[in-house]
This record gives sequence, structure tokens and C-alpha cells, in this order.
Amino acid sequence: MYAEERQRLILERARREGRVDVATLAAEYDVTYETIRRDLTALERHGILRRVHGGAIPVERLGFEPTLTQRDTVMTKEKERIARAALAELPTEGAILLDAGSTTGRLAEQIPADRELTVVTNSAPIALTLLPRANINLMLLGGRLRTRTQATVDAWALQALEETYVDVAFIATNGVSAERGLTTPDPSEAQVKRAMIRAARRAVLLADHTKVGNDHFARFASVEEVDCVITDTGLVDGLAQELAALGPRVTTV
Repeated sequence: MYAEERQRLILERARREGRVDVATLAAEYDVTYETIRRDLTALERHGILRRVHGGAIPVERLGFEPTLTQRDTVMTKEKERIARAALAELPTEGAILLDAGSTTGRLAEQIPADRELTVVTNSAPIALTLLPRANINLMLLGGRLRTRTQATVDAWALQALEETYVDVAFIATNGVSAERGLTTPDPSEAQVKRAMIRAARRAVLLADHTKVGNDHFARFASVEEVDCVITDTGLVDGLAQELAALGPRVTTV
């Protein structure tokens, strides 16, 4: 078994069971403890596992908020598929909101050149992506810029959103579950996300499967407030049905 394949299986197990143990993994894969430790170190460098004594825990279980750069290197193929599927939710013209995030950033890259759109965003990287696009009327929300996520937050952003109404808001999240709704580690980002959903005719959640079933500190919406959830096929059995039972259309790609 190649190291990349073994690391993928280790990550899936960690997310399914909540943690992994070096001794158990070494016995299961018939490799040395040191080989497993190297695997866990590689996954930690990608920002998706955190090493603990004797094993590792997925970062989402620790309440750790990875940086945008770290998130942008994880689940890249899944995020590309989600972004392509989200193109079907774009209006032919009008206004949209793009929340700060690595998957919404991929959607920004894929907006077709034949769409005349006003795009409102609180993401500095998304604004830079769209800046050269002649077909885009770009509106960047002001406010305090969070270094970790490169998103603008607080009063200036909220005030602008109070006077904004768009056709679709494409929302990112750190966690979503039937019980707790949509959650994120930072309360200031939660406020902006909540205001984005209020400012839109429809809300579309873009979330890879690692976000589904996880909860974080600050809740910003219930699942019922979302019109559509686009995720990937890595979901644990039953989670898509749990979300769909609360109202939104759930698409897996």
C-alpha cells in the first residue's frame, strides 16, 4: 500500500471514530510505529489532523480553526466538484453573495464569463480573483480583516449587508449538523454569515463531507434556513437524508 493511500484511510478512520491510535494502526497496516508516526505528521502538516499522545485527532474535533491557506490544500478535488455543481445555482444575471471560504473561492474562479453579475463578498482573496473580470460588478464588504480567514467582519460589514439584497448567497461553514445547524468557531464571522443569509432570496451551502456532522462554537443558521446544500459523496450514510428531512435540497457530487 502506498503512503498516500494509507494516509487517506487513516484520515477517514480518524473522522469516523474521533481519533486514531499509533499501535492499532501499525498492527492493522502491518507497518512500524515510525511509519505511522510519519503518516500522522504528514497529515498534521496539511492541517487536517492534530497529533496527541499515542495518536491523532481530526482538527474539527478540537475546535481548532485552520487558516484559509491550510484549508485550501485539503479536500481539493471534492471542493472543485462542489464548486462546479454550484454553477447551476448561479442566476443568469443579477446579484450574488460569496462568503469567505476555500470552496466559495473555487466557485469564484469558475464563474462563467457570459454572466453579468454583481458579486458581494467579504473575502479579500475572492475579491482579488474577480477584480480583473469585466463581467463582474465587484462589491467588497468593509470591516476588520481576520488574518486567519482573510474575511472582513464586524460593524462595517454588517451595516452594508443590512442594506443589501441579492438573488443567491453562497455560504461556507466549518460545521453543519441536523441538531446544531450551521456553525463556525468565530462569533464575528458567524454574525456576518447570519446577515448574508438574511440578505439573500436563496441560500446555498457549500460544504465538503468533513464539515457535515461536526459542530463548532458559534451557530449562525439552522438547516431549515438553507435552500440547498451541495456536498461530496464522502458523506457517512444517512447524513444527507438527515439534512434533507429538514427542508433543503441536498446534492452530492
